[in-house]
Amino acid sequence: MRALHPAAVEVRALRSRTRSGRSGQDGALRGLDLSVPVGARLLLVSRPEGAASLLLRILAGVSRPAAGTISLAGMTRSDDSAMGWARRVAHVAGRPALYEWLSPTEALMLACRLAGLPADDRRHRMDELIEHFRLGPDASRPIGRGGPAVGQKVALAAALLTEPEVLLLDEPLRALDPQERRRLLNLKDRRTTMLLASRYPASEEGLVNQVALIRDGRLALHARIEELAARSLPLSTRGIEALADQPAEAEVR
Repeated sequence: MRALHPAAVEVRALRSRTRSGRSGQDGALRGLDLSVPVGARLLLVSRPEGAASLLLRILAGVSRPAAGTISLAGMTRSDDSAMGWARRVAHVAGRPALYEWLSPTEALMLACRLAGLPADDRRHRMDELIEHFRLGPDASRPIGRGGPAVGQKVALAAALLTEPEVLLLDEPLRALDPQERRRLLNLKDRRTTMLLASRYPASEEGLVNQVALIRDGRLALHARIEELAARSLPLSTRGIEALADQPAEAEVR
């Protein structure tokens, strides 16, 4: 399928150095091609499990590919300028990499400094996100005392500090109740492109407008989410695989 340009994410012939899977399953990438238009909300599903998460780690620069080219927000990874890759791309893993002895306020301030946000912007952005994520009661307490839910909310808040153009989410906010999770993941900014890897597609209903299936290391499907309903298929892994096995009709936009 042909994607509408400009693209926020361009991946060509991507191959992984390592395998990523559960129970010894092979989750390697074998020449993956993917183009995601600006403003898309893309659900990533993979068979075997692990390939979608591996793709996000490679896009985020956490893992290195064996081969292939990557462009995010119009930049290659070599762009290390102040307004380059690190400021315009954000990644949130399922298990946040946070020091649990820090408070949410301290963790967000550290994220501000690492991102190079101007001092005048730091407090304003932090106050906005603490309010939006309802972190006020926990703002001064160690993250570890608040349990997994607080840690996951702080990780996503830190990712949004720089208002990234590309947001890479790997099984985010699973410790939250479904209603609160949906509220926080329902991004309003049309400029933000979101790639969300999930093993539970049905739980992402209303949050995504495109779906991609990585099967055996290659792109098997990239379609609008409406294509599932148009063919009476559920938003599930089986439904997505069934759509991938049917003739393609619509372009991704």
